[in-house]
Amino acid sequence: MKKVNIVMISLAMLASVAMQSCGGKSHQSDRNALVQRLDSLMSAHYADDAPGAALLIAKNGEIIYDSGRGVADMDTKQPIDGNTAFNIASITKQFTVIGALKLCEEGKLSLDDNVAQHFLEFESDIWKQVKLRHLLSHSSGVPDARPRNDYDFMLHATDMQSIEYMKDLDKLKFEPGTNYDYINPTFDLFYALIPKLTGERFEDYQKRVIFDVADMQNVQYFAADASITNMAHGYVINEKTITSGSDSDYAKQRDVAEKDYVDQSGKHWAECDYGEETFFATKADGGIYTSTHDFLKWENALAQNKIVGESYRDMAYTEHIEVTGSPYCSYQNRKNTYYGLGWFIDKSFPRDTKIYHTGDNGGFQAYACKYLKNKVNVIMFENRNDIDRWSTQLEIERILEETGILK
Repeated sequence: MKKVNIVMISLAMLASVAMQSCGGKSHQSDRNALVQRLDSLMSAHYADDAPGAALLIAKNGEIIYDSGRGVADMDTKQPIDGNTAFNIASITKQFTVIGALKLCEEGKLSLDDNVAQHFLEFESDIWKQVKLRHLLSHSSGVPDARPRNDYDFMLHATDMQSIEYMKDLDKLKFEPGTNYDYINPTFDLFYALIPKLTGERFEDYQKRVIFDVADMQNVQYFAADASITNMAHGYVINEKTITSGSDSDYAKQRDVAEKDYVDQSGKHWAECDYGEETFFATKADGGIYTSTHDFLKWENALAQNKIVGESYRDMAYTEHIEVTGSPYCSYQNRKNTYYGLGWFIDKSFPRDTKIYHTGDNGGFQAYACKYLKNKVNVIMFENRNDIDRWSTQLEIERILEETGILK
């Protein structure tokens, strides 16, 4: 049975936004153009019977565009909508950051603490140079030396297993705080640190101080035995190809999977998430499953200072290290780009500051962006990785400008 593109749009809210943006004058043509152009964009990229995406756009905390297209599961053909739970991969890092900043706000932690103060088992003097802020800003100089010659380890490694190599580490790539190098396991250190300070499991602490406060009902850290409501699976093109580029967390050759899914266009797909993709079981650096609807609750809770105060939140949005031109890492290495704490900061948009993060793992691609002055959120989660995410987001940005949502 043919799936129907699911689009929910509050025209009343959009009219209100347009009136605020245009000095009280509502432009019906602009409102219609926004919906039509975004619908057209979604239809051009995502078929009804193939892996797809959910796109949500909000202004002043209210949804003005909400669309799902494609299927979350190629076996069940469950259609994607705003309640579909995607793995958001590295976007998870911002939740870890805010959990740590909450402890700073409570006086239980300082970002100027060095790692050696909290991990006495790390004996090398290098850890006296590495501060917690370096870990959270990808400026630590710590190499990713997880054992990649053990494929079973890479498929199933937990946070604690992923940081085990650090006990014997005695050399950094560069002086902490001087360069950008995107690395996942430094965030996994907080999976071990937060329980030391709170006496709670990392997952329980994050639920108490973040998920419950933000009223996020459809969010969960991945576990191999967990049941995730409305869970999407990730999919990749089922052929032997190279996935690479500066807008991806990985560059690797994929083997052809035995289980093959074919959509109506004749394109072949293979499932690619836990069990097929590496480092899927770690939590602090990339383990969250959530929906676009719940993620907006997170954004609104941050904007309203419900979880941490404004000064601590803004600390995360402040440039800590320049990404542009880094000789150590190509990920998101574009002009006018910096890293804060758990967020990238893009200063190329001329009239606003764009705070964003991307996530990639297996067949999942995720993008979450906020334009601070315009109070606009763009949230897009995909369960396929074959579409150029950055080009898509620039097209969305252009549509938002030309229809008056971004000024």
